[in-house]
Amino acid sequence: MMRGLRQFFIAVVVLIATSAPGLAIPQLLIDMQSGEVLFEEDAGVAWHPASLTKLMTAYVAFEAIAAGQVNLDTPVIMSANALKAPPSKMGFPVGTAITLEDALYLLIVKSANDVAIALAETIGGSEGKFVTLMNAHAKNLGLSNTFFVNPNGLHEGEQVTSARDLAILSVVIRNRYPQYDGMFDTRTVEFGKAKLASYNILLTKFRGTTGMKTGYVCASGLNIVATAERQGRKLMAIVLGASSARERGELTALLLERGFDNRYKGTGKSVTRVANLASAPIDMREKICGKQAKAYVDGRKAAFPFGLEGQPTYLGDDVVPKRVRVHTLGKLVDVDLPRPRPAYNYVPKVATVELPRPRPLFLRP
Repeated sequence: MMRGLRQFFIAVVVLIATSAPGLAIPQLLIDMQSGEVLFEEDAGVAWHPASLTKLMTAYVAFEAIAAGQVNLDTPVIMSANALKAPPSKMGFPVGTAITLEDALYLLIVKSANDVAIALAETIGGSEGKFVTLMNAHAKNLGLSNTFFVNPNGLHEGEQVTSARDLAILSVVIRNRYPQYDGMFDTRTVEFGKAKLASYNILLTKFRGTTGMKTGYVCASGLNIVATAERQGRKLMAIVLGASSARERGELTALLLERGFDNRYKGTGKSVTRVANLASAPIDMREKICGKQAKAYVDGRKAAFPFGLEGQPTYLGDDVVPKRVRVHTLGKLVDVDLPRPRPAYNYVPKVATVELPRPRPLFLRP
């Protein structure tokens, strides 16, 4: 009897919370194997990506490796331009080198802004040329609401995307480059005595989570792309503009849990058929960091109380976190970058999702 009452209570809270006007932020849940949209709200609305930008930065790196421009052992050297980036960053002195593989872990897990710039300079020759390549890939993938100004997601008014575009990019990454999945499901990067943890709480509190990336600036609120697998089903949830880490985590976990429980009937529509809306990106700065913040966050707590003291939570699992250790190569300058072909013959899996078929794009050295 008590269990039935608890389930009824949770169902009522979910119904109220997910229908509340205060939760009108972009949300998207898709089946990664079929590409079907199971649930979406404002998935085509223009939004600032924050550090979700680094998903495209990683994708461009994966493409460069596949094209034979670089490999995982290529040194990524910190420049004065990279060191100027504000936190979150590693702060390595100018001339310090790390492998491209370690740079990718720091990019994805630590979300290091300086490493993103150094990686961009290594692959593109300059940050500007790399950003040009990011936008070429975005166009090639049909990401019609996406434009990049930098490789790390630090706020620029023109840096924009949508939940729909992020879903397509993320599914392409997982389908074309499964050999890098381990980078996205790592919770902690260890460097020296430091333990640098991802902000993706689902990696340790939601069973079956397989990645991928979080992001935050005042103008965007708290964003996430999260993937999970249970009993052979692979789902992806995207939430943009959450008011707190609690709300971001709980709402994402709620979408995934309801998806695995078949609580959504589905739309019968591929994610590529979600329409992007031609409008200026929403600016959340006043609600997240400005004078309206306290009242706004309090309102969100009332509308969506999951995870608060005494309330139900969807983040109640205990998952052993995956850890990776990275190292520096010391100081290197004026290094001619290797351009070897990959040491493997990787044939991308044929995606069952209706997705664009990107042609190879790379900058010639």
